[in-house]
Amino acid sequence: MFKNKRFAIHAVVFLFLGVFYFFFYSGLQNDHLNILTPFLQEKYGWSDLRITNPVTVAAVIVIILYLVLGTLFVKYGAKKVLVPSLIVMAFACVGIAVAGDNYAIYAISIFLVRILVVPLQMGGFMLTANWFIKYRGRVMGIITTGSPLVSVVGISLLTSLVASYELKAYIMIAGALLVLALITAIGIKDTPEELSLYPDGSDKAPISETEEKTEAISVKQLLSESRAWKLIISYGILQFVIMAMMSYMAIRYISLSTENDVPNLFVSKGLLWLSIGALSGIPMSYVLGWIDDKIGSIKASLILNIMYLFAVVPLAVMPAGGNTALMAVWAFGVACMTGGMPTMHPCVTSYVYGRKNYMAANKWIMTIQAIPMSFALTYMGIFNQIGQLSVAYYIMIGLLVISFITILTMRNIPDANVEDRDYKVKLNSDRELTQAEL
Repeated sequence: MFKNKRFAIHAVVFLFLGVFYFFFYSGLQNDHLNILTPFLQEKYGWSDLRITNPVTVAAVIVIILYLVLGTLFVKYGAKKVLVPSLIVMAFACVGIAVAGDNYAIYAISIFLVRILVVPLQMGGFMLTANWFIKYRGRVMGIITTGSPLVSVVGISLLTSLVASYELKAYIMIAGALLVLALITAIGIKDTPEELSLYPDGSDKAPISETEEKTEAISVKQLLSESRAWKLIISYGILQFVIMAMMSYMAIRYISLSTENDVPNLFVSKGLLWLSIGALSGIPMSYVLGWIDDKIGSIKASLILNIMYLFAVVPLAVMPAGGNTALMAVWAFGVACMTGGMPTMHPCVTSYVYGRKNYMAANKWIMTIQAIPMSFALTYMGIFNQIGQLSVAYYIMIGLLVISFITILTMRNIPDANVEDRDYKVKLNSDRELTQAEL
């Protein structure tokens, strides 16, 4: 990848920006609610559902937004969507900062923040698919370290900033987003071909992208294929679980607090373990990407699915006051989940549909996946209100069993770009190698 110096310069710029795309994507989609919700509950007496309802509504709107954004990404490219999205999101963060007890301003602002993190995710996915084939897993593994980095430094930093400056801390976030928009505008190109380069810094066009193999896929064709629905079901479950888990981890620990936990279990114990676990788990994002590059996305997806259980099971069985061993396992699982999910989602879609058809397929797949994900906060809120939050985690364990079985049925699907990948096998030039043979 770095043998071509011109390619290397642009690759490094993207790797740098990509980390921040996923840092703010995870931080402003889910994680900041762990600080914002307790603060607003204490400051204004708002219920958790009142605080998160605008986010839930936004998550419903995102269902259609994935389709609209996918179309815009295909038509105009990633940069022309990313830059204005970052600018508007920055102003929305200012809205949160100045809203005070004005619920209308707060609701509009947090609604905009929730929907505008989506271009960060989709843009990072598309740019990786456009620029890398052989190294796509490892590149995704690097840029998606931004997600667990939120757990390592983001939550602690925002907790401190909110304690010192209250919601004015969001003005600082807005400034960072504007800087990110500026660098994106200057430093990003949508495809290597715009610079007369090829993916991975190669000196020739991808072998796997013959006209025959990259024929455009129609919506009707896509939605009539079992492989598309298997992707939708399996990763739809994984996205639902990560949304539910990350948005309610503070509420879960607060609900488990005892009189000896001051000010509450999340701050006194949970946050410490989250930081330790996330720091140790950051390499898992790259490890899963490396596994994807070496043995394929299906096997790597099975490993990711198992890692989710390390995050969900401890919170299902956690006793009041916490348990050190369970909290350590939970922290590691969260790190693997937040680092691995954004790595594997674009990888497995590229694996099935290839670089050229990635966004055409992805915009429909993510649109349908967003339907159950949009109800994740409501799902957790309902169980929390009736005092049965543990049940919510047991149900998620059952869902993860379903996703594992679904991924397992995909094991014979071949990699669409197999000729340009780095699998440690020899190819017969007269036929395509299937994943089952790898």
